[in-house]
Amino acid sequence: MTLRNRYILAGFFAVSLFGLACLTLAQSAEVPSNGLVFVADVPLPGPAVRFDYQSFDSASERLYISHMNADQIVVFDVRARKLVANLDGFPRVHGVFVAPEVHRLFASATGNHEVIAVDTRTLKIVGKAGPIDYPDGLTYAPRQRKVFVSDEHGGVDAVIDATRNSLLTKIPIGPGAGNTVYDSASGHILVAVHGVNQLVVIDPVTNTILGRYPLPGIQNPHGIALDGADRIAFVAGEENHSLALVDLKTMKVLAAYEVGDDPDVLAFDPGLKRLYVSAESGTVTIFQYGGQKLTWLDSFNMPHAHTVAVDPETHLVYFPLQDINGHPVLRIMRPAGQK
Repeated sequence: MTLRNRYILAGFFAVSLFGLACLTLAQSAEVPSNGLVFVADVPLPGPAVRFDYQSFDSASERLYISHMNADQIVVFDVRARKLVANLDGFPRVHGVFVAPEVHRLFASATGNHEVIAVDTRTLKIVGKAGPIDYPDGLTYAPRQRKVFVSDEHGGVDAVIDATRNSLLTKIPIGPGAGNTVYDSASGHILVAVHGVNQLVVIDPVTNTILGRYPLPGIQNPHGIALDGADRIAFVAGEENHSLALVDLKTMKVLAAYEVGDDPDVLAFDPGLKRLYVSAESGTVTIFQYGGQKLTWLDSFNMPHAHTVAVDPETHLVYFPLQDINGHPVLRIMRPAGQK
């Protein structure tokens, strides 16, 4: 089965066809050219319901997974490939972000309109901050020890004091916030803004907006990933299945590409310079980055594969899938050609 895809959106150039391959639980063969190879399906606890964001901690080799519709957070040991814990008490949890410097995991509990802080050593809840209308994606600014939270419905980016677990302020950004990320090179916060189709830059010291930058060819920008070394941002447009390549030095869009319908979570492997774009449609698109451009490598489909995480050391890729034969699993894959 094939998926015909205009490789570069209107205003840019090049057309490409890419294949669409369906993976099953027992599949162990490589997907078509330059794709991912099935490694394992590890059973996950809880009901067969939606997962959302993930956060990887290289220091502890743990993967934190938001099991959104189960109101739980899964803690997974990637080295041992086993469950560490399944945490309760996170109503409609969307975003999760680990800050190993302060031994904290921050989770956006949308059902309670708050952000919950967890001590990663004890896995106990140690604080809550809010109210935030619809907390979604979140990130941590280590120098200021602040958490920045996308309020997808409230039109703000909320700021939390991570040491006191208290809401500091709400920064008005526009119709709705997509993902929020920390750019370690500049020390700034980047937020994708729906409706106005902008990338907003925030100073975490003053909690003020430094600039608003248009994203031509992108409708309702949401997911963001960064290549910090090359000063590049990848921003997905959920409304028109698009992906922008943004030069963070000039804040200009260099090119736009087409991906699967309703792209959600992005993950970038800095060692391989490989970008994974997962979509609500279940389409996963893989690009190779280099020379200020993306080269399409592969595309395939898995049910509910709208969230992805990557281990930068092993290059293994993780997809929590809500329903494989009636049960949730964590599908582990590796890039073709990698051991």
